[in-house]
Amino acid sequence: MSLWRRMRRAALLHADTYEEVEADPRSLRQALLIVAGACVAAGAARYLLSLQSGVVGERLAFQVLLSLLEPLVLWIAGSAFALMVGATFLRGPQTETDFAEVLRTTGFAFTPALLRVLACVPPYTLGFAIDLVVRAWTFAAVVVAIRQALDFSTPRAIATFGAAALLLWLVLWGASVAPLPC
Repeated sequence: MSLWRRMRRAALLHADTYEEVEADPRSLRQALLIVAGACVAAGAARYLLSLQSGVVGERLAFQVLLSLLEPLVLWIAGSAFALMVGATFLRGPQTETDFAEVLRTTGFAFTPALLRVLACVPPYTLGFAIDLVVRAWTFAAVVVAIRQALDFSTPRAIATFGAAALLLWLVLWGASVAPLPC
């Protein structure tokens, strides 16, 4: 199946597409390409929004850099936490997976995030609403990806997603408040 067809079917939350991606080790490159596109979309949106609000200089560069890195960090760390939680604490009787399978499926789940570039559509409230819808759509796709990668029921996949998101938030929050070395 072509990359575009897989992306369309992944965005439409077709479980069989996630199963196909899970079973195809070559699709990791495609998943990385999708996440890289999501990084560019988020960075472009932040750049355009910052310019609209008058942010320039180092602050602009910092905001764009953080936005560029966000999807990549969420993909890698979120997948790792989902695997840790799903393959240990919430393990089902049919759960048999590895990190690469989870990376492939969750990478394709970032397909809706390519639309985050539309977050800069004026007026600000419309762009903000678009961004919220795209994020919710991406979260739903990630739940489907976790469900298929870990051979779970939907409630177990939602619980795994929630626990992984909480762990990721705790790690990032802890890193943000940790004292810097002198």
